[in-house]
Amino acid sequence: MALNKNAVTGMRDISPREMILRDYVIGLIKETYKSFGYTPIETPVVESLGNLLSKQGGDNEKLIFKVLKRGEKLKISEAKTEDDLADSGLRYDLTVPLVRYYSAHNGELPKPFKALQVGPVFRADRPQKGRFRQFYQCDIDILGEGSSAAEIDLLLATSTLLGRLGFSGFILHINDRRLLKAMAAYCGIAPERCDEAFIIWDKMDKIGLDGVLKEMGENGFSDETVAAYEKLSAALQNAEEPLKALSELLAEQEGVSAYTAGLETIIRSVEQAASVPFTVKFDPTLVRGMSYYTGPIFELELADFGSAAGGGGRYDEMVGKFIGQQVPACGISIGFERLITILMDQNYQVPGAPRKKAYLLEKNLPEEQALAVRKQAAQERADGLTVLVSPMIKNKKFQKEQLAAEGYTEIEEVYNR
Repeated sequence: MALNKNAVTGMRDISPREMILRDYVIGLIKETYKSFGYTPIETPVVESLGNLLSKQGGDNEKLIFKVLKRGEKLKISEAKTEDDLADSGLRYDLTVPLVRYYSAHNGELPKPFKALQVGPVFRADRPQKGRFRQFYQCDIDILGEGSSAAEIDLLLATSTLLGRLGFSGFILHINDRRLLKAMAAYCGIAPERCDEAFIIWDKMDKIGLDGVLKEMGENGFSDETVAAYEKLSAALQNAEEPLKALSELLAEQEGVSAYTAGLETIIRSVEQAASVPFTVKFDPTLVRGMSYYTGPIFELELADFGSAAGGGGRYDEMVGKFIGQQVPACGISIGFERLITILMDQNYQVPGAPRKKAYLLEKNLPEEQALAVRKQAAQERADGLTVLVSPMIKNKKFQKEQLAAEGYTEIEEVYNR
């Protein structure tokens, strides 16, 4: 019985049809982001565990595929803990490697530095549709720019990309981690319990306000805190301008007016400068899972497909933990695998694909005749065609059906003459 590698590893093979689409989408991603001035870089898939376990990756640090030490460093008989066996791991995202790269090269990089990364990442997670243990991330980041110009540029570039892929009607959810902390303070939540509360609030779209209030109570938040959050949520849900309403409710807290003004600038600029129409929505329940976010956070939702298309935010404190001085940073990652899954389900046709032609050579075709076919194929490739030259199998009907399914519109059978 053949061994199903996917069942063993939780990873998967990719068909030729999907690879054609993936190559096209990756090419479009790079082309679009480069047009906004982002510079491609590449980092290794293997990082030191010291970097991966630097408390910058949130829950993803629990999902690392660790790599054994090599050679003389590996002393299995003396190992007492897992840490004695492994000193590196497969990267779980592209942000930590980017920060490590920037920290090592910041003196020679432009200011601000606009980085573009496309590559595989690995998480020992539970696989499901559109979510795999090995998957591609496509990130753009701006390091060294502390103003809202960074968020605006990231969101305009990503919305442009989605539009070029044919998506429309998507929703940009936006919030600010500092506003979330102000909301927590308003509700009487201690700073050390903020992340716990945020995780519950983030479930609003799945379990509703009643479910959130119930879960807060079950997790030990006081009746007064639960009631305060219920009052706050009701006020925001009923407000015509939720961001303005929140600013007024939290007016006594330091910095709130500046945070809401910053979001207003981002929202107004993105709405007016976007090349494709979409909805921008202030979402006070948006949390984003990474605790390293320090300011505005955002998530793009494909409303027609019930799926997130990407997300990110500002992480101004991460670089400083590597180099000892603060560097403002902001980034966004698109949900590449989910986009590919949606496009495959829609039978998306890659535009502008070259014409595909196949020559099927009869078995024992004379060498001179086969050479003539290969010369003809070389000339047609030079003219821009995709040309396959292949031996003809016994079941040529099946062979031709398979080629047609792969997009070969011209199939020529070559016999001995």
